[in-house]
Amino acid sequence: MPKLFDIKFPAECKTLPEGFWSAIDVWIKKPHVANKRLCGVKETESKDVDGEDVRLLLDDDPVSELSRDVLFFLTSEASPAQTHEKDKPWSSTVRTFIPKVNSYGANLHKEVVLRDFSRQQVTFLPLEEDAGGRVSLKKSNIYQIQLRNQDCEEWSLELHVLSPDAWFSDGVAYPRLPWLSSDLLPKLVRWATECKSSEFKSTLSLLPVEKYSLMYQQLKDKYKAMVKVWPEVTDPEKFVYEDVAIATYLLVLWAEERAEKGLTARQSFVDLGCGNGLLVHILTNEGHPGKGIDVRRRKIWDMYGPQTPLEEKAITPSENFLFPGADWLIGNHSDELTPWIPVIAARSSYSCRYFVLPCCFFDFFGKYQRRQCKKSQYKEYIDFITEVSRVSGFNTEEDCLRIPSTKRVCLVGKSRNYQLPDEAEAEQRRAHYIQSRQTTSGVAAQGSGIRNDGGCCHGNADSSRTPGSDWGAGFQPRDKVEVVRNCAALPRDFVDGVVLQVANVLLGMTEDDGRGSSSDWNQGGSLSVSEVAGLLDRRTLQLLKKECGGLQTLLKNNHQVFRVEGGRVYIRDWRDRTSSRADAKRKPVAPGALKTRPCWFHAHHPQGCPLQAEHCAFAHGLDDLRPSNRPLKKFKK
Repeated sequence: MPKLFDIKFPAECKTLPEGFWSAIDVWIKKPHVANKRLCGVKETESKDVDGEDVRLLLDDDPVSELSRDVLFFLTSEASPAQTHEKDKPWSSTVRTFIPKVNSYGANLHKEVVLRDFSRQQVTFLPLEEDAGGRVSLKKSNIYQIQLRNQDCEEWSLELHVLSPDAWFSDGVAYPRLPWLSSDLLPKLVRWATECKSSEFKSTLSLLPVEKYSLMYQQLKDKYKAMVKVWPEVTDPEKFVYEDVAIATYLLVLWAEERAEKGLTARQSFVDLGCGNGLLVHILTNEGHPGKGIDVRRRKIWDMYGPQTPLEEKAITPSENFLFPGADWLIGNHSDELTPWIPVIAARSSYSCRYFVLPCCFFDFFGKYQRRQCKKSQYKEYIDFITEVSRVSGFNTEEDCLRIPSTKRVCLVGKSRNYQLPDEAEAEQRRAHYIQSRQTTSGVAAQGSGIRNDGGCCHGNADSSRTPGSDWGAGFQPRDKVEVVRNCAALPRDFVDGVVLQVANVLLGMTEDDGRGSSSDWNQGGSLSVSEVAGLLDRRTLQLLKKECGGLQTLLKNNHQVFRVEGGRVYIRDWRDRTSSRADAKRKPVAPGALKTRPCWFHAHHPQGCPLQAEHCAFAHGLDDLRPSNRPLKKFKK
């Protein structure tokens, strides 16, 4: 069978042929990594098969032309050195595609996957199953990926298609044929070359993926309107859909638990450090009784209504904060409460379970202190929380969520590793473990200048020491009022003064910007961030030092004026769309667009703005400015 496409591996590649099979496993088990229109696949157990078994899998007449074509396709590329000694030469699995959006109705799209380890090839035989359960082979879309080794030196990957002229594509289960060549094969080469194994489990390993996919689409459609009315300063696209995904995970997990245990009542919950409260809102809307608690009330809480119970209260690990009536405790980016949640769940009741999604690294009594090991810091912290869970008495399971976040590994404690009569002994182990962590982490935290400003990406957690608390004594609280330290709270006149001072120095240099561009419009020179710091007086530097990121954050916040790249500061030229990826994606100003901010260059650059007023995203004068509360003095030369 002639090859349709091939791609060569790098000459220095040392991971073959093992890397090939590692890459193929990704495409077979997790096709959604490459095909973004899929949620995943459901795969049967593999078994060894021969030619007769293949005919039965295809439900085909053994003497038909189709069977002969398929078997010839499977064996035609064999060389004398590749003849099979095995009675059953292929390892077979059947995978069922799970699309993100189901446009197939009751029809199921499946593939028979035949791995041939001797010939170093894998063949995909697509099947279609109608609503009546009848399965048929889709001959037009049979393809094969094969690893070749020319002269024992040069490795290549080849794509073979049984009927390329008849190839059918629906953009979901059946991608376009050129996509296999231009996208899939290069990815397989990269995966095979890197041959990386993840530190964590595959996504959604504890759930039926098909149920998750269906539930996620339903909830996404139901709650997508939240994006348009989101009143918080955080990104609504990220936070809304992330909480929808977490809610989907919990709802499917809990539905499976009810089916397994024969329960009818929906599980109750408490979300500790609930933050914006959206997760609580979704779970209660979907019929689960529960509440959220956080140290600080959010603006969006008022939008949910009384049916979403949210409490503004500080939480301290102690006897005052146990929840014997709750089935599940939730810790979603719960910061310094994270290691305590398995403990609180274990001490609340023998039947209490927990779900925790760790983010920032906290120990019981301060910041988590890394050990010297070969693991990543994130993996090491996940292992620490797993250890806490085990010592607390849980059989702990790990999974990976599908959320727009780099921190997406969750831990689930659904059952205990001891019997109820052994509760007293289990409690002694918990108390001893917590005490041992206090002597190691508590002292280290005191000397590390641990922040109390809610520095997590969510800022969801909450805490305060309660007088008379025992096992939480030494717990590091955070302030109820979140301190903003991203230069946004600095006085406007102070920021404007720094910007003008730095810009004037850059404009006075009148040097090329290092990119070879030249123009009558003065683009100024460039300085390193440390050289810029040398321009500022001591008082200014002291104020900036108190902010996260300091001077560099201030410069980046004023991106209208400056471009900070590679540790150097430049005057931004708004005509240049090649200076960064963000500039390349910037859309032209729409005719008649309303402008809410004055143009700094129009007001302060000796030659004005390099763009005409109609092409500039900022206002050139009062007539170009939408009415706002911004000071008009900005337009004074």
